[in-house]
Amino acid sequence: MNNEIRKFNVSQSADDIVICDLLAETIDNQLTESENKIWHAHPVWFIDGNPIVGYSKEKKGIRLMFWSGVDFNEDELRPSTGKFKDASIFYTSIEQVNTDDLNRWLEKSKAIQWDYKNIVKRKGKLIRL
Repeated sequence: MNNEIRKFNVSQSADDIVICDLLAETIDNQLTESENKIWHAHPVWFIDGNPIVGYSKEKKGIRLMFWSGVDFNEDELRPSTGKFKDASIFYTSIEQVNTDDLNRWLEKSKAIQWDYKNIVKRKGKLIRL
């Protein structure tokens, strides 16, 4: 696990550390071609410089977010504001993390991507990769 991501994880509560570690390990195992780093203070995985998946600590729990998740057509993933194509799920306990769902979403994240990497260059317009 990336040392910066490890530092992020261990800075969480005991219950959240377990969730974060499971998410990081599963993402690393599925997205072997990705790079990962702390981006805007949260762990994020990128494919060819495009953000794919990340997680953060919020009041409601650990938020797992897929940048292109709206197009996964998965009921468990909730769209955000509608301005972008992201969708998320919140976890408050390790028992809530369904690794079969997570692995399926990670597979979809490789195939279904919107070009966030160039969103500024395109003045806020997203195109599908």
